[in-house]
Amino acid sequence: MALKSSWELALERTGGKSAAKLTAGQKAKLAEIDKIYTAKIAERELELKPKIVSANAAGKVEDAQKLDEILRHEIAKLHSKLEDEKEKVRQGK
Repeated sequence: MALKSSWELALERTGGKSAAKLTAGQKAKLAEIDKIYTAKIAERELELKPKIVSANAAGKVEDAQKLDEILRHEIAKLHSKLEDEKEKVRQGK
């Protein structure tokens, strides 16, 4: 059994119907949302990654692991908010 692409899986879930067409305004808003959240994620990485490296260099492995977990959690939360906002735009809200 071959693996299916995301597109194929989405088609199966929607019964083969393709998604509604987006307007130029919606596409622009989606691009803006992507830029905003990419910047937020980069900001958190720039803030926490040096602290993680520093903690590792100082032999504080537990602190480094805690910071890494915080970073992963915050990135996941930002990705979730990104998808929520994008879905609102797609639905025209």
